[in-house]
Amino acid sequence: MTFTLHRSQSSGSSPRRGSLKTAHGAIETPFFMPIATKGAVKTLSSADMAGLGAGILLSNTYHLYMRPGLEIMQKAGGLHRFMNWSGPILTDSGGYQVFSLSKMRTLSEQGVEFQSPWDGSKHMLTPEKSIAIQQTLGSDIVMAFDECPPYPCEKKYAHEAVERTTRWAQRSQEQFQQKIADQPNRGQLLFGIVQGSVYADLRAQSARELQAIGFDGYAIGGLAVGEPTESMYETLASTLEELPADKPRYLMGVGKPENIVQAVRLGVDMFDCVIPSRNARHGLAYVWREKNAASDSAAAPKSAPLSGAAFYETVHITNEKNKTAFTVLDSACGCLACGGGYTRAYLHHLFRVGEALGQRLLTAHNIKFYLDLMTRLKGAI
Repeated sequence: MTFTLHRSQSSGSSPRRGSLKTAHGAIETPFFMPIATKGAVKTLSSADMAGLGAGILLSNTYHLYMRPGLEIMQKAGGLHRFMNWSGPILTDSGGYQVFSLSKMRTLSEQGVEFQSPWDGSKHMLTPEKSIAIQQTLGSDIVMAFDECPPYPCEKKYAHEAVERTTRWAQRSQEQFQQKIADQPNRGQLLFGIVQGSVYADLRAQSARELQAIGFDGYAIGGLAVGEPTESMYETLASTLEELPADKPRYLMGVGKPENIVQAVRLGVDMFDCVIPSRNARHGLAYVWREKNAASDSAAAPKSAPLSGAAFYETVHITNEKNKTAFTVLDSACGCLACGGGYTRAYLHHLFRVGEALGQRLLTAHNIKFYLDLMTRLKGAI
């Protein structure tokens, strides 16, 4: 069995623990996937990620297809060997990146034609090609090609996007079942992506249609794209009620720590987001509040409200008050920054003078915070 549910209060929207088996190892859910867009988490190595305790990474189909390209990836023996990472990898379909190039792409039933932002060359990304690229990359979890509508959007447009997503999901599944010459499936898993914007009936339609096709797991896409937080939670809750309990549930691109806590409470198993690494590069760090010291592994999630961020605080390392703060960010954290004994004052200095080491240390710290959050959440279920 690919996914085993260990513990859940019910089959509906409630916290759950499980284990997702992949070709490169099993991962205990709920889990967070650091973003290795182009084959690396910015400023960190694969060895760094293993040392921080990351169980799985997320890479981007669109970016890896554009650079270094499939020929290099084939010669390298796949993405795992190319980036020297022995753990599981999830690759997104590339659809979101293509759709974000609104002025450089043309959408049709076949797929999306887009212009390269690097050399101006034209490319066509279809459901079949997206899956074939991901098969070449050798990722453990492959995402079906979908259409992600913007927020806000009219219901008519959202409905059309749902129906196209279903048709593309069927084509993705058909391509996935075919083996590329000299390149077997390698035990890859295929996930479908539920769309429908904030319209509950469209979300339900999308979930039902994807289940009729049949996937190894189901992702909830098109959230955290500008809608109010409460709308996101309401849409998420209603969507989860439509998804099978015996399959992993993946909330794409979410989010802030309090968003993850609430989504876990609703029954989500998998997360990814650029927030910890992106904010680190801008000098923002996440730290546990004192009352939730690391000695109490379940304290943070148990004390966190349904909305809000009472269990953590943010540190803007470039603030002047950190200039003479000769303590680490979190004495209980074992990341490269805290475990290495680098003080807030030193980190402040690195950012002030533009040393890349500052971004590296803060990125490691934020990734560790998010991974520790998932550990605490598992302990609290």
